[in-house]
Amino acid sequence: MADRKPIESWLTDMDGVLIHEGVPIPGADAFLKKLRESGKPFLVLTNNSIYTPRDLHARLSRMGLDVPVDNIWTSALATAKFLDDQRPGGTAYVIGEAGLTTALHDIGYVLTDHEPDYVVLGETRTYSFEAMTKAVRLINDGARFICTNPDETGPSTEGPLPATGAVAALITKATGKQPYFAGKPNPLMMRTGLNAIGAHSESSAMIGDRMDTDVLAGIEAGMQTYLVLTGLTRPEQVENFPYRPSKIVDSIADLVERI
Repeated sequence: MADRKPIESWLTDMDGVLIHEGVPIPGADAFLKKLRESGKPFLVLTNNSIYTPRDLHARLSRMGLDVPVDNIWTSALATAKFLDDQRPGGTAYVIGEAGLTTALHDIGYVLTDHEPDYVVLGETRTYSFEAMTKAVRLINDGARFICTNPDETGPSTEGPLPATGAVAALITKATGKQPYFAGKPNPLMMRTGLNAIGAHSESSAMIGDRMDTDVLAGIEAGMQTYLVLTGLTRPEQVENFPYRPSKIVDSIADLVERI
């Protein structure tokens, strides 16, 4: 840490860091306020592809957290950026919600089930057997398999829900084709996010509550990493991983004075 450049930009996960089950985590509002006042570039990231940045801005605002639309970066946006770079003006069969379909429409993609270039799997609360069957057949016919994120479960007030990674495993079993995951821990999501705000990895930090996505993505993107203990990871679990965050703190409140 001693030889690292001062932190000039911040990336932070949303669930487990700023909010938990729809409630702001103490210190989140102060952290965001300090960031806005500092003028330093920052992004709030989420692997959840259901919502558009405008949707998330409104949801966070209702919780008392002010995050401008341009400071929100989702796995859907990272997926769209990747596809736009790989195959501009392409076609895709999409399983997902407005966050993903809007991102793909915005880059000029045509959404179709007729010989698409890609099958793109994202988060949805209504995975249908019919849609998964169609995805399997299209992939078998040559469509390339892309997923927004590898998370196998997602949080809810009733407990864990099957998420994109779990459904992707089903499709992989049926096709023998592994997907390309655009979201965390792929450092692509971090690097495209940094590019979006004009930031550099060597002077940036990533805050997250998960070792296997947030911290790993930050490390692989060359950033300093902070693990908060307000989400899914317990202190004793850190030793189970072959890598470590730059620093472990109790919550986002402990980072306000570091800005």
